Amino acid sequence: MKIFSSPAIILKRVDYGEYDLILTLLTLEKGKISGIAKSAKKSIKRFGGILEIFAFLNVICSSGKQGDLVVLQEADLINSFDNIRTDFNKTAYASFWSELVNVWAENYAKQERLYRLLYYVLEQIDSGFASAETLSILFQMRFATIAGICPNLVRCSSCQLSTDSVEEDNISFNFQKGGIVCRECAGSAGYRTSLSKGTIKQLLWINSGDLKKAGKIRFTSAALKEGLNFLEAFVTYNLGKEMQSLKILRQIRNKNRE
Repeated sequence: MKIFSSPAIILKRVDYGEYDLILTLLTLEKGKISGIAKSAKKSIKRFGGILEIFAFLNVICSSGKQGDLVVLQEADLINSFDNIRTDFNKTAYASFWSELVNVWAENYAKQERLYRLLYYVLEQIDSGFASAETLSILFQMRFATIAGICPNLVRCSSCQLSTDSVEEDNISFNFQKGGIVCRECAGSAGYRTSLSKGTIKQLLWINSGDLKKAGKIRFTSAALKEGLNFLEAFVTYNLGKEMQSLKILRQIRNKNRE
């Protein structure tokens, strides 16, 4: 049996039996792992109620055969991110990001960039330093880059005409092609949406450079709505499934706009 330790973020928590918990963790050292915390719901000394969704921990785990659940032996709380769990809006966004990571990431595939990205947006949304909507755009754009599915917003996917050279203020985006298409190449077929040039420029900017600088970008209300709708449709299309957390997030967001 091997013992390892790593910083970790709890992506998912499921009750198992009367006292145990099944946890999905995104760790710095091992990537995504699934483990069991035995007697977690009654062992105050070992875990003390710290095994909550989104919590940032340092964990010590033991592993046996490949494919088996690891066993969580110890956990030390680094940051509970309590402000997320006490706010419906923040919880909805954090749940969406966590499910997105959980659905895409393979077990035991180290994802240091993704780990640091998720930690950053959780820290920022918990502290209130940036809006949940802006952070969600930042997270999805950078997640798409890490996952190798980044949308092509720089030039027409067919004729390679640059975005700056397109005369229209609104440009079609073809989901099958994974990128923008100019009016001459757009045609009538395919699953499409449209994006304004202003929104495209902000999406490209937020996906470049330092995370802290990118997180300070200010979107207009129109660009924020357009960017969120586009990215949520884009990641859903590329993952091939609509996540339950996204349905709940949209319901909360629509209610907040009423």
